[in-house]
Amino acid sequence: MAFTRISAKYPPQIDPTRTPLAYGARAIPRLNRELNDETLLTRQRAVMSLCDYLHDPEHIATALREGIVESLKNLLSDPDITVRQKSTECLFVIAGHAIGRDAFIDHEIIKPVSNLFNDSEDIARQNAHKALEMIAETPNGAEGIVTCELIPTLVDKLKTEHDEIKVLILDTLHYCMRVDTSKALSSGAMKIFTSLLSHELPIIRSKAARDIMDLSVPLAGKDKAVEEGSVPVLVDLLVKDDSPDVIANSAGAIMTITITTKGKYTAINCNAIEALVKLVNHQSSEVRLNALKALTCLSEAPEGRDVLLLFVDSIKERTEDSVPAVVNAAKIAVKVITWKP
Repeated sequence: MAFTRISAKYPPQIDPTRTPLAYGARAIPRLNRELNDETLLTRQRAVMSLCDYLHDPEHIATALREGIVESLKNLLSDPDITVRQKSTECLFVIAGHAIGRDAFIDHEIIKPVSNLFNDSEDIARQNAHKALEMIAETPNGAEGIVTCELIPTLVDKLKTEHDEIKVLILDTLHYCMRVDTSKALSSGAMKIFTSLLSHELPIIRSKAARDIMDLSVPLAGKDKAVEEGSVPVLVDLLVKDDSPDVIANSAGAIMTITITTKGKYTAINCNAIEALVKLVNHQSSEVRLNALKALTCLSEAPEGRDVLLLFVDSIKERTEDSVPAVVNAAKIAVKVITWKP
């Protein structure tokens, strides 16, 4: 004889941690209403559903029109970690779209998101940094971060944050330094970037070298790099590091620093020429290019030219390189090295 069995479990298509979505155009308005509900469980379920819903690009514009960004902005200060975490994740998804990045500026979201840099939960801080890194990729976003005076905070966080977050911060600073380097210089960024050149992770060493290159664009940055002892560490990476990205960015940083006379002689005294000459035949075209450009800068000093005349034949071989940019850099290097007054 058969018996009816009644299960207390939800049907497989129902997730109790997410609020059910309303049909069609009513989905976003309902979620927006529930995001502002006084009941914690309602807010949690709504923000969980919204996070999944926004991964469909077609829903971004609708969400912005319905005021979702303003609701998420309010939730950033919610006492519940789940709400804060998923709110920052929603904002990160929104920031992946051009109209979403504009919304960050229009609704002044940058500062509220930065308040989560001191959150007790790692995931909330990571999501906050991911959102701002995405925003920083646009000139307006980077300028907004600089205007909010967040550069000193970001630089300071490089001392204490986890490695995953350090990577995000280095990227954010990279974009922001395209807009303004003075705030980073005055915050002691060069010293911190230099210390990160000896980090165990290649990705952090690479991004630190790249950021030194960015920070060395103005004259004050070049002088600061020499003052903080960045050049010897960069030269050491050219010789000992195995990562092509680290080597390429280190050569690029040396290239930028050695535009000044002080930078040239500092690099020459650190045996940078010998290290760079060995890289002109490197398998990575970026390494070859940056090495040739750095050697060109060093050959402008008489002492550098005297040494490089011994290696000019090796550099001439790069004029037949398969990469046009490398060919052009090699031609310029040969021309400068063989120049006679």
